[in-house]
Amino acid sequence: MKPLRGLLDRIAPYFEKGGKLQKLYPVYEVIDSFFYTSGEVTKGRCHVRDAIDFKRMMSTVLVALIPCVVMAMYNTGLQANRAMEALASVSQAPGWRGSVLAVLGAGYDPQSLWDNLLHGAVYFIPIYVVCMVTGILWEMLFGVVNKHEVNEGFFVTGLLFPLTLPATIPLWQVVMGTTFGVVVAKEIFGGTGRNFLNPALAARAFLFFAYPREISGDAVWTAVDGFTGATPLALAAERGMQGLADSHITWSDAFVGTIQGSMGETSTLACLIGAAILLVAGIGSWRIMLSMLLGALGLAAVLCGVGSTTNPMFEMPPHWHLVLGGFAFGLVFMATDPVTAAMTDLGQYIFGALVGVVTIVVRVLNPGFPEGTMLAILLGNAFAPLIDFYVVRANIRRRALRHA
Repeated sequence: MKPLRGLLDRIAPYFEKGGKLQKLYPVYEVIDSFFYTSGEVTKGRCHVRDAIDFKRMMSTVLVALIPCVVMAMYNTGLQANRAMEALASVSQAPGWRGSVLAVLGAGYDPQSLWDNLLHGAVYFIPIYVVCMVTGILWEMLFGVVNKHEVNEGFFVTGLLFPLTLPATIPLWQVVMGTTFGVVVAKEIFGGTGRNFLNPALAARAFLFFAYPREISGDAVWTAVDGFTGATPLALAAERGMQGLADSHITWSDAFVGTIQGSMGETSTLACLIGAAILLVAGIGSWRIMLSMLLGALGLAAVLCGVGSTTNPMFEMPPHWHLVLGGFAFGLVFMATDPVTAAMTDLGQYIFGALVGVVTIVVRVLNPGFPEGTMLAILLGNAFAPLIDFYVVRANIRRRALRHA
C-alpha cells in the first residue's frame, strides 16, 4: 500500500487550498479517507481523544450487517433453487446471470450451500454495486458544489438499502431509489447529521409508492420467472395462522430466515448477531431496541387476546410478529440510526415504543398493508425532534423547580 500512499501524497497539493483542482478536494478526500485514516492527530490537554470516531462507528455497523448480507445471498439462492426444482420448465438462471453461474461451475441444488450462495450473489451484488456507484456519485457532486467533505455515512446506507429490496428489482429502479434517498432525504437538508429521515428507508418508501408492482405482490420475491409465492405476512393477512400452517412455514424457519421476503430482512437470527455486535461496541441504542420490542409485543398480545371474526391478523401470537417481515431488521439497524432517532435517554424509550406500537397497528388493523415497520420508523423519524424537544423542556422545568 506504500505506492498508493505515495501517489495520494504527491497529488494532494493539487486538491488542497490554492491548488489547481481545489474545487475537487471532496473527491480526493473521499478516496484518501476510504483507504487511510487521517494523519492529523489532536494534541494538548484540552482535547478529548477516543478510539471511536465516525469512520469506526460506520465500519462497526458494516461488520454487524455481514450476517444479513450472507443470509441475503443464501436465502435468495435457496428460494430460487427451490422454485426451479418445483418448475421443471426452468433449468437455469436467465440471461447473463446463468452464464456467470455456468462459468463459476455452480449448480441449482437447493441442498448445496455453495450453489445457493452463488445464485443469490448474482442478484444481490449487482444491486449493491449499482446502489453504491449511484450514491457515491451524488455524494461527491454535492460535496464539490457545497464544498464539504464526503463522509462515510453512505457506505452504511448503500448496504442497508439493497437489503430491503426484493431480488427481482430492476436495476434502474435501484438508481431511482438511491437518488431519492441521497438527494431528497439527505443532501437537500445539508447532508449527514442534518437529515431527519433515514435515507435507506426513504428510498425504500419512494420505490414502494412509485413502482409498487416491482416491489410488492407475490411475483417479486423469488428470482425465477413464472413463479409466484406470497410472503408469510401476506399469507397471514389473508388466512391467518392457518395460511402459514398450510404453507408449511414454521416459527424456526422464519427465525432462521429461509422464507420469502426482502433479501436481507428475512433472518431474525442474522439481525440478532448484528444487534449483539452493535450493543457490545456501544453503538446501537439498547433503549430504542428494548422499547420498540416491548411496544410491539404489548400491543400484539392485546390484539391477539381480543381477537376478531373478520381480521385474521388478530390471531397472530406476539412472538410471530418478531420473526416476520422487516421487524427485526428495522429494530436493529433502522430505528437505531443515531441521526434520525431520538437522542435523549427518555426520548429514545418514547421513540422506540412509538415505532413498535405503530408497526403492529399498521400490520394488524390495516389488512391492505401487512408490513408496517418501514412506515412506523419513518413516522418515528418525523416525531423524533418533537419528542426530544419536550423531553429537554420537561428536564429544564424540573430542574428549575428543584432550585426554586
